[in-house]
Amino acid sequence: MEKSYRSDELLQITPAGLYCPAGDFYIDPWKPVRHAVITHAHSDHARMGNAHYLSASTSSALLRLRLGTDIDLQTLPYGESLTLNAAKLTFIPAGHILGSSQIRIDVRGEVALITGDYKLQKDATCESWEPVACHLMVTESTFGLPVFRWPGTSQVIEQLIDWWKQNQECGRTSVLLAYSVGKAQRILAELHQHFEEVGAIWVHGAMLGPLRAYRESGVSMPELTSVAAAPHGTDFSRALIIAPPSAQQSPWLNRFRDASVATASGWMAIRGTRRRRNLDQGFVLSDHVDWEDLNRAVELCGPEKLWVTHGFADCFARYQCDLGKKALPLKTEFQGEVDSEEGQV
Repeated sequence: MEKSYRSDELLQITPAGLYCPAGDFYIDPWKPVRHAVITHAHSDHARMGNAHYLSASTSSALLRLRLGTDIDLQTLPYGESLTLNAAKLTFIPAGHILGSSQIRIDVRGEVALITGDYKLQKDATCESWEPVACHLMVTESTFGLPVFRWPGTSQVIEQLIDWWKQNQECGRTSVLLAYSVGKAQRILAELHQHFEEVGAIWVHGAMLGPLRAYRESGVSMPELTSVAAAPHGTDFSRALIIAPPSAQQSPWLNRFRDASVATASGWMAIRGTRRRRNLDQGFVLSDHVDWEDLNRAVELCGPEKLWVTHGFADCFARYQCDLGKKALPLKTEFQGEVDSEEGQV
């Protein structure tokens, strides 16, 4: 997309985060601001304290769950444009989680695209990523190294079911750690056709709110019961329990007499991660782009300039520079999905 333009007319880096001066709004601000445009409902992108929020329509239920029902929230359907001062803003599907969006900003024909978090793999619980021609692209690079290459989703689900069945044969409870907004729902949607074949699924109480928000948004989700609400003496030896990563370090896990603990994360692509996290099994499943899809997305969008943020921003920006792209890494206050016990997986 060829055009002479000044990137600082579209976007600026400020102490509060990405700012569009022409429209007088921030995208996923790090600090409280007057006008916040939100890419999706994960906590490192949607933060409390902003005076006014703007998001894609399908993100509404999750944002109100996270930030409160009384927030000043305006929503816009995918593909429809809203003029804010001198900027025209459009939400484009990002394919990350329910309601996740890329932000397209047009100022007098000059176009910036902020991807937020995104993936190109298909996901039954959210609309698929779409390429957007732009002059300036701001992309995440959470998994921006060649080692990160995702297998097919169906292959991962087959592996998960095999692990579950093996545990059943040994009388062990299967506990799967998965982020409560996005990852858990994606897995449940994939497992839905296998419910009768394998066995019962229970969830940690932290999963109930997000599951309800997905159903309120029109996404088909099973009605599941939390472990805490199970009748006394319930036998979980043949069950699959889905819980947030934080449950691994809590007394909650002790209620299962003999549990096999696994996680679903892009970080499982790195050898030794499963052992370091004291896990019995790891499944390579991420809601972010891998190396190949990250490069493919940049090629399809064709920006003149590329800003890279989150994860391996320095490495990916250097790689793109070697390919002839005008790329530079951006520092961000919140790194999002990180390889740590406390991080999102």
